[in-house]
Amino acid sequence: MNQAANPTHIEATGMAGDSPASARGHRSAELTIVVPTLNERANIALLVDRLRGALQGIDWEVVFVDDDSRDGTIAAIREIAVRDHRVRGIRRIARRGLAGACLEGILSSSAPVVAVMDGDLQHDETRLAAMFDIMRGGETDIVIASRYQDEGSASGGLSRLRSSGSRLATRLAQLLLKTPIGDPMSGFFMLRREIVDQVAPRLSRQGFKILLDIVASSPAMRIREIPYVFGPRLHGQSKLDSTVVLEYAGLLVAKASGDVISTRFLAFGLVGSAGVVVHLATLHALLSRGLPFVAAQTAAMFTAMAFNYSLNNAFTYRDLRRRGWQFLTGFGMFAALCSVGVVAGVGVSSLLYTSSSRWWVAGLAAAVVGAAWNYVTNSAITWRAR
Repeated sequence: MNQAANPTHIEATGMAGDSPASARGHRSAELTIVVPTLNERANIALLVDRLRGALQGIDWEVVFVDDDSRDGTIAAIREIAVRDHRVRGIRRIARRGLAGACLEGILSSSAPVVAVMDGDLQHDETRLAAMFDIMRGGETDIVIASRYQDEGSASGGLSRLRSSGSRLATRLAQLLLKTPIGDPMSGFFMLRREIVDQVAPRLSRQGFKILLDIVASSPAMRIREIPYVFGPRLHGQSKLDSTVVLEYAGLLVAKASGDVISTRFLAFGLVGSAGVVVHLATLHALLSRGLPFVAAQTAAMFTAMAFNYSLNNAFTYRDLRRRGWQFLTGFGMFAALCSVGVVAGVGVSSLLYTSSSRWWVAGLAAAVVGAAWNYVTNSAITWRAR
């Protein structure tokens, strides 16, 4: 089976040879269920049991794509995979992101039909058989389990605040998409794998909602929706946070611009804007204390550099985040590469600085020069895929 990422970063379980059951032979799966996980150990066995009951008569497999959980999720997957050849696990090292996990799981499958669902038991697995029957009919490319259609509901699994936020995000997505969809934010859907094969190079590995990305990248898709009830979480904690919200906003901008503006570039720009504020605030504070302009500008640029590095490491490049000793070596590498930008920025700003009333013009010019250099070095060297 194909693997979608560097094998040094992925560990697969449940493949042929891992289980006595594999020696008996089995037919290829006609349906693969991809389940991205992060600290979902308590839910793994429960979900597999539910899939066994819901998918009788279907040749299926489940691929758990785990972002190196600390609670032993991959170990729980291995324990089941030894006894059941239909269970596989992919362990991702030094990477994060639900969209990227879903993409790798889908591309690892050889089944013609692939489903995506969460590992927190909030998605109703009993709807999978009905979704698969629709797919086998050949009249649709994707079936979406919708919380907002007919008997569908999200009230049982979302707080009032999250429900309001979900509906707002849904409306924004509907404005973007040319194909009308009642629940474009659904994380529970089924589609032909060949569609993902075709659009994979255009999909973002960041972000929380891969369905929106797929549909926006394939506007000619035939889509069906069926209702389901979004249930309450039994174990573990929600992964939704402010970073996820920002990533979703970035995805909307990226798709609205025809992928001219990438999600990562937008995030880098937001961090850079905050860095400009830090840069100018530091410069103003140092100048007000009587420090010579060149010294104040140099200190301000290095302060902004440290700020930008830390924030980009935590947010923009969270899937390639540098930790521990690598954080320090990364900053050293980043600072060394950006020294050229610092020298150029100080030189340009010194030429422009003519009076105390125009200090901000010179400061802004230096920030622009430094930002351009920083983006190139960040993407190409500091946070390259390891």
